[in-house]
Amino acid sequence: MIVTLTANPSLDRTMMLPAPLTVGDVQTAISAREDAGGKGINVARVIAAAGAEATAVLPLSPADPFDGVLRQSGIHARRVAVHGRVRTNLAITDPHGVTTKLNLPGAALTASDVAALVDAVVDASAGARWLVLAGSLPPGAPEDLYVRVASAVRTAHGDASPRIAVDTSGAALAAAVEGGRPDLIKPNDEELAQLVGLEAAPDAAAARELAARLVPARIGAALVTLGASGAVLITGEGAWAATPPPIRVASTVGAGDSSLAGYLLAETRGADPAERLRQAVQYGAAAASLPGTQAPKPRDLPDGHIAVTVLP
Repeated sequence: MIVTLTANPSLDRTMMLPAPLTVGDVQTAISAREDAGGKGINVARVIAAAGAEATAVLPLSPADPFDGVLRQSGIHARRVAVHGRVRTNLAITDPHGVTTKLNLPGAALTASDVAALVDAVVDASAGARWLVLAGSLPPGAPEDLYVRVASAVRTAHGDASPRIAVDTSGAALAAAVEGGRPDLIKPNDEELAQLVGLEAAPDAAAARELAARLVPARIGAALVTLGASGAVLITGEGAWAATPPPIRVASTVGAGDSSLAGYLLAETRGADPAERLRQAVQYGAAAASLPGTQAPKPRDLPDGHIAVTVLP
């Protein structure tokens, strides 16, 4: 079982334009869709679509209409009652797959909300193989929330604790790496560069060099997504790079989340690092070929060749 925490869920609204976005102009969308989003929810949706067991933990008011969209997604969710409504994120995508996003900050959490969320994750994580702590933090949540969750889960479950993956950015990622000892992080190249205080990694070799500053001294492994260039996996045993097959990009929203889900699905089946990376890139490419924040299913996976190479 894989458990995810989405502290700042979102209603993802995606609008498709027939031409590139023109600032200040009036344009008519050709289609639109709504999805239950937020990084942890996205990961759980992909896991569930593959037929594996997943539980998504999130803060949610019982009166929030978002619950209806969440139920339509078909995932098993653990709701922690809070006040306020889930934020709305708007993505505008043109025919070339170029995406412009407008994200709201989300409803504020109180100290008691945070405590209840931590308790819910601890309870849901019993017997899980992986715990995914993903996404931005809402107003009111401490920057070290993911550190607190990791500590509480490991204290409660000891040697039976799940492995912990973190997919966030900025101060939340820095805090998780500094005090959470995650087994896996999944930054993109810009987030990794910001984490180590350097320029963005332009290619696989540079990403491997930056991640090596953290692996294995502070984190177990890093899955670094590079957009159209693929991804890099760095562990204590080595490093691998993979390039995606040719696809027609519809929307890049959620592609990184799908990459993480693909990696975890492969890991739970006992795949070696190269195969985990190959499947991560395959799932990321599948998500990018779908409109909106859709969770790719196994039938959506591209069948083109994905080259995996060992990095020196």
